[in-house]
Amino acid sequence: MQVYFLGTGTSQGIPVIGSTHPVCHSSDSKDKRLRVSVWISWGNTSIVIDCGPDFRQQMLSSGCPKLDAILFTHEHSDHTAGLDDIRPFFFKQKNEIPIYGHQRVLENLKRRFDYIFETENKYPGAPGVQPFEVINNHNFAIGGTEIIPIEVNHGDLQVFGYRVQDFVYLTDVKTVDAIEIEKLKGVKVLVVNALREEVHHSHFSLQDALDFIHLVKPEKAYLIHISHLLGFHEEVQKRLPENVFLAYDNLKIIL
Repeated sequence: MQVYFLGTGTSQGIPVIGSTHPVCHSSDSKDKRLRVSVWISWGNTSIVIDCGPDFRQQMLSSGCPKLDAILFTHEHSDHTAGLDDIRPFFFKQKNEIPIYGHQRVLENLKRRFDYIFETENKYPGAPGVQPFEVINNHNFAIGGTEIIPIEVNHGDLQVFGYRVQDFVYLTDVKTVDAIEIEKLKGVKVLVVNALREEVHHSHFSLQDALDFIHLVKPEKAYLIHISHLLGFHEEVQKRLPENVFLAYDNLKIIL
């Protein structure tokens, strides 16, 4: 299984428009972060988790050849705003693209992208999707592989993370119930958000993320949904435990 980090930044991306923060003016490519998303592929199956406003650019940069499904974590714009850009995959594959998410998320997308979900007199240039509701504790399969939903809390908002084999992807996490942590046992690679050093009301801080990694005990962990306030990639990486890494855009790992 290959994991390709399409974007590792927070909702504004890095650099932030108009910012004078030093990280936003860094010459290190690892400090340039698009909105958070990941491409996972195994065998002949190719899926992405979340589809934000940088989706088109990410698909062109990664060379992703096909799209078998999109798994949505939640409805916030930095995770969903690129849905219209699935059109080339739809036209090429000549099939509706399966999308998976909480029913609340699917209803939100239906309101915002009503022309995509239209069934009568549909505009011929619009893509087509096939929605599937994700329900906690109800695993599902894509490409013959079991997908395990993991329910976490983004402040007061329910969010889904996903386990695919020995890989777990969690973003926009602030708290996780003990019963959900049980679903992470034996994971080899854990991806989790670490917004900044300072405590945040709806996201893990760096220390929150490190404490969670220590609790789960994966073989390796990668940090995502990073803001410019966390600091320079090279400097932060030096301070992390030996099995914890700052992910960066276009990083590829193999499980």
